[in-house]
Amino acid sequence: MGLRRAVAATTAAVLILEGLGLAAVHWVLSLVVRRQSMSLDGLDPDHMVWGTRIAGLALGAFVVLCGVAALLVAGRDRAPGRAARLVLIGCAVTHGVLGAVVVGLVGWVAFVALMVVLGLIVLTLLGYPEQSHEPESRGQEGPEPAAA
Repeated sequence: MGLRRAVAATTAAVLILEGLGLAAVHWVLSLVVRRQSMSLDGLDPDHMVWGTRIAGLALGAFVVLCGVAALLVAGRDRAPGRAARLVLIGCAVTHGVLGAVVVGLVGWVAFVALMVVLGLIVLTLLGYPEQSHEPESRGQEGPEPAAA
């Protein structure tokens, strides 16, 4: 197993576990909101509960999708396609933005964890050369320079 395949497989495992963990944390947060009967500026607590659950499931599903894209890259051992590349780039940007936010709210340990995942995603993207979609021009080289 090559190094780039191992990095892609590790990235996939980390992202899938992270996505499941994000969904679980949001679900627990929704339970806390429900039991405390919290509201924000007079909003119905049930709306806050369902908003937290839906946001957690959406974010978790996105991160799991990114993990599946990395898993496909590892399984095929070739560069991701355009869609998978876009999903992984979006996931990398999300981790960068969340890292910038979480350093002030949670602390440096959470920031380092997010930056490690960001590094794995970037290594997965850069480990495989981008495939050229242009047809090869065989034997059609430009004119040779004239001898002086």
